[in-house]
Amino acid sequence: MDRIRDLASKRAAVIFTKSSCYMCHSIKVLFYELGASPAIHELDREGSGREMEWALQRMGGKPSVPAVFIGGKFVGSAEDVISLHVNGSLKQMLIDAKAIWF
Repeated sequence: MDRIRDLASKRAAVIFTKSSCYMCHSIKVLFYELGASPAIHELDREGSGREMEWALQRMGGKPSVPAVFIGGKFVGSAEDVISLHVNGSLKQMLIDAKAIWF
């Protein structure tokens, strides 16, 4: 879990994904369309990916990917991120974390 927190704190927006996950791809595209350039960590391509996935599950990630962090804080999975986008707060969260500028 320390590795997850360390990686999540290094950039304003961080997404833990798997390369074959269509929802992960959708969340990445959403962030790019909002103007953010999140750090992407594909767990199926990381040596310690399985352990990181378990740590994300223990943090409340259901499912474990995509797992989104903004400003070093765990935001949640795709459902949580889409809800934030629909209610208009995702963009402001990214601005506050300095992941995008306006």
